[in-house]
Amino acid sequence: MELTGSRTIAADRATVWARLNDAETLKACIPGCQELTGSPEEGFEAVVKQRVGPVSATFKGKVVLSDVVEGESYRIAGEGTGGIAGFAKGGADVKLTDAEDGGTELTYAVDAKVGGKIAQLGSRLIDGFARKMADAFFEKFKSEVEAG
Repeated sequence: MELTGSRTIAADRATVWARLNDAETLKACIPGCQELTGSPEEGFEAVVKQRVGPVSATFKGKVVLSDVVEGESYRIAGEGTGGIAGFAKGGADVKLTDAEDGGTELTYAVDAKVGGKIAQLGSRLIDGFARKMADAFFEKFKSEVEAG
């Protein structure tokens, strides 16, 4: 499953980049995130609780950054297991460019895969859930950065 989108954020590119690499900002923006520790250099460990249709699970996993071009782009990838609920893994290619209005244009391309009990829910439900999570993350990120 793949999703793409963009957000224009009313902040300069250096600020947006710094917040994309800040564990506290990421934790606040990831829906259901209960814990996020680590650093961009070494990777993050996360605990995320989610409900997908009738399946509720707490996922524990790792998030790593790669293909980093300072101030411009990176790939953020994560993988987590949720016990009998199954697993989820995926990533997003994130790119920053200067927006015409002086802000920053953040574009993303997300890819995700699930397995186990969650995968049995059907691709329509999973795709809708993934779209909702991506939108929620990037909307929350935008509001967090713009709020300062």
